[in-house]
Amino acid sequence: MQNDKIVVGLDIGTTKVCALVGRKNEFGKLEILGMGKAVSEGVVRGMVSNIDKTVEAIKKAIRQAEEQSGINIGVVNVGIAGQHIKSLQHNGSITRQVTDHEITVEDVNRLTNDMYRLVTPPGSEIIHVMPQEYKVDYEEGITDPVGMSGVRLEGNFHIITAQSNAINNINKCITRAGLAVDHLILEPLASCMSVLSDEEKEAGVVLVDIGGGTTDLAIFKDNIIRHTAVLPFGGNIITSDIKQGCMVMQNQAEQLKVKFGKAIADEASDNEIVSIPGLRDRTPKEISLKNLAYIIEARMEEIVELIYAEIMRSGYGNHLAAGIVITGGGSQLQNLVQLVEYITGMDTRIGYPNEHLGKSKIDAVKSPMYATSVGLVLAGYQSIDQMAAGYTETQQEQIEYKKPVQKVAKEKESNGGLFQMIKGFLSDDIDNKQSY
Repeated sequence: MQNDKIVVGLDIGTTKVCALVGRKNEFGKLEILGMGKAVSEGVVRGMVSNIDKTVEAIKKAIRQAEEQSGINIGVVNVGIAGQHIKSLQHNGSITRQVTDHEITVEDVNRLTNDMYRLVTPPGSEIIHVMPQEYKVDYEEGITDPVGMSGVRLEGNFHIITAQSNAINNINKCITRAGLAVDHLILEPLASCMSVLSDEEKEAGVVLVDIGGGTTDLAIFKDNIIRHTAVLPFGGNIITSDIKQGCMVMQNQAEQLKVKFGKAIADEASDNEIVSIPGLRDRTPKEISLKNLAYIIEARMEEIVELIYAEIMRSGYGNHLAAGIVITGGGSQLQNLVQLVEYITGMDTRIGYPNEHLGKSKIDAVKSPMYATSVGLVLAGYQSIDQMAAGYTETQQEQIEYKKPVQKVAKEKESNGGLFQMIKGFLSDDIDNKQSY
């Protein structure tokens, strides 16, 4: 265990930018040394839309995290999300020339690297190639072919693509903020690390991360990620509905949702009224909490139905014994678990990033809205542990998204290979201003 290493996770979300500084304690639990948070005004539905505003938010979040932790931050692990994320399944194969020798890691790497050469739509590029299972001389169901004998090696891969411009904009923001990117990781994968158990991933589970601008899905079965998707709806669209339906300001709509919102209208009282301050020289506005709940329920039903349709489209809808785990800021909406269970018929719970956290003075980090940030830090530590266990550079590049930008780390910063974490994570086995 690398207890002396410091890892920083940076979540660039639609409503907030959050930086977490973490260190493993002697018990192997994550201790959060510092947290910085800033309002994100330059990101729309997970994609950077204003470079300058995003850079300022990153600088503010990093500065707060540095002051709280006493650590000079130079390298960060950054999440990537947005509706531009696409996924597909693809089969590949190689024929080995030396048939009397066993299959090596190099053979597996060669097969995996071939997947990066697939033709993608213009303006997009492959960011993750994730092995599902292998075949050796047509023998199916092999999770690790290294050491076996065979001529033909085949693999089924889950491939994730993203827009090149979206990737470049994230890198540009990080560079202008005076930082360096260790690696980018798909945000649903980071959230999975912090809220899902190995038993759930083995049995079959859906992670639903409801952020401010998007809702991210990741489906696991047999400890392997089987499907990913990003829906362009999140907590902000509910706030917009409240703003229009109740004729209030944006910040008032957000406060109504957070403090009084319910996902099931029948759970709201018929005679409860909340008074909202009026505009200049105008009388206060009275809002019925029953009407508020009807507005929220109508939109949440649409979002949950889209989630359920995506689950069924994946082909794993009837193979998910562990049901659904919802996390992210949007998961804190009252009665949401009951609504999800009613529409999908699947067991549902809220995912808190508590299992891997040790004692910390920063209790706010235990909220579901920080699941991605905690997962980014955990991802960095798993990478460090696997490097210490003797993984080679060739192995680490197997699932690497691309060559990392040159690292300019300051003292006490780690720069572990984040994407080796994904290899172990897969094969072994939005956000808020004070809102969601």
